[in-house]
Amino acid sequence: QVQLVESGGDLVQPGGSLRLSCLASGRWNRIRSMGWYRQRPGTQRDMVAVMASGGGTAYSDSVKGRFTISRDYAANTVYLQMNNLKPEDTAVYYCHISIRTHQRSDMDYWGNGTLVTVSS
Repeated sequence: QVQLVESGGDLVQPGGSLRLSCLASGRWNRIRSMGWYRQRPGTQRDMVAVMASGGGTAYSDSVKGRFTISRDYAANTVYLQMNNLKPEDTAVYYCHISIRTHQRSDMDYWGNGTLVTVSS
């Protein structure tokens, strides 16, 4: 079993910054990827930023140049630095992890989400 604990969500004014953190704990053979998704009211959950095990990254077009994903491999933690926040960034942000188990199967897990509200 894998647990993900997110933190860092808050109320921030437009143009402000926040950093989200996600700590992963549990058992795995290796982590395949870690990333962030978000879900705005009335919409589906969308990818925001993902980092593969080799360090490659992918971003949603809507956050490129404003958000940066990073990872502390030793601490099993992934971060999302969010700058120049806009009201449309308001959402529940979910941490996601994809692992390879010791039984050589691939499993995905989600955190419970952290709320980011961008409003004046």
